[in-house]
Parts: sequence; C-alpha cells; structure tokens
Amino acid sequence: MLQSFILIDELKQTRSATSSPSTTEMSYSNRTLPSLPDEVLKDLGFRIYTASTAQEISFILPKVDAILLSVNPDQVETWRLRVLAQRSLPLFWWCDTHTFPSNECRMDAGIDGLIGSTMSPLEIHCALLLGVNHYFQRTEWQQEREQLLSKLEERKWVDQAKRILCELKGISEAEAYDFLRKQAMNERKRMVDVATSIVKVYQLLRDQNQGGRKR
Repeated sequence: MLQSFILIDELKQTRSATSSPSTTEMSYSNRTLPSLPDEVLKDLGFRIYTASTAQEISFILPKVDAILLSVNPDQVETWRLRVLAQRSLPLFWWCDTHTFPSNECRMDAGIDGLIGSTMSPLEIHCALLLGVNHYFQRTEWQQEREQLLSKLEERKWVDQAKRILCELKGISEAEAYDFLRKQAMNERKRMVDVATSIVKVYQLLRDQNQGGRKR
C-alpha cells in the first residue's frame, strides 16, 4: 500500500511564475482541489518528500514507497535511470500543461502510471493501484528475462567447454557433459564455473601458442 512519495519536480519554479489565483486550483464536483503535485497528494493523505539533488534522493529513497516525476517528457528517462539505480520502486509521472506541452509524446516503458491535477481522488487512487500492479508485473518480467539470459549465457559456456573436451579428449558430447558434471561435483562448484575455467584456459593456451609461432 502506497503511503509516501519522493517528488522530483523540475518545473516548480515555472508553475510558480505562471500561476495565478485562478489557475493554481481546479474545481471538481463543486469542490476546490489543489493542482500542484505535492498539494494534490498531500490532500489525499500521502506523505511527500521533495528532492532535487542526488544527495537528497539518496537520503529520502529508503523512506518512501513510490516515485513521482514532475519533469518534461525528454527528462523522464534520465531521472528514471538515476533514481532506479539506487532503488526499484513504482514510478509515476505527473501530467499537466507544464509537463505535457504537446500531443506528441513518447513515454518510457518504465513508467508505471500517470496522475494529474484534473483527476478526481477516486481516479488518482485507481491510477495508483493500477500502477503498482503494473510495477510488480514489470519487475517480475524483468527478473524472468534476466534469469533466462543468465541461463543462456551459462549454456553457451557449457557448450563451448564440451566442444573443447571433445576435441582434446576425443570423446562424445554426452561424455564431455558427464565429465563436466563430475568435475563440478568433485570441486563443489557449479558446472558453468568449471566450463568457464576450461574455456578460458584453452583460449589462453591457444593465444600463447599462436604468439609463439609468430615469433
């Protein structure tokens, strides 16, 4: 459950310079609502921590449940990478006339949701709920992708080691695989670690032999 946000607002001064009593607040269902990102979320009961520097972000990130970016579209990816390098959290983008100046905008796939001042409290809560669900689905998919890539990389080393063993020992691929498995058990290592060592030693000896022939 989201309770707190870190707000990165690059356009606060721009809003302050262009705002007026008639534009700093918006009416919804005969109720006056704030239109600034921190005010909107505070009005809904969320805790907001504002940050603008790397030091502030590092200090605040452990305290919050989500990230809200109030930046231009071309700065979303930069801030996303900068913040998520320190901690993975649901990431939302604040959408208003300052952050969304035109209809042509390509948003980053890492954004989990959009919220804005024209949304009702119910719409914001729904957007946050959907965004959190999207975040968990996205991170789960990323973990599965990383695991798959890791397995493919391990398979590559094992296959290379098997070819080397087949060449050097004159054995079949099945026998080479059994050799790797037994060697890994004897050394109490993963098979990919044994395979990697064999491939690297083979490549090192081959490079040394080629260098000796050139001389």
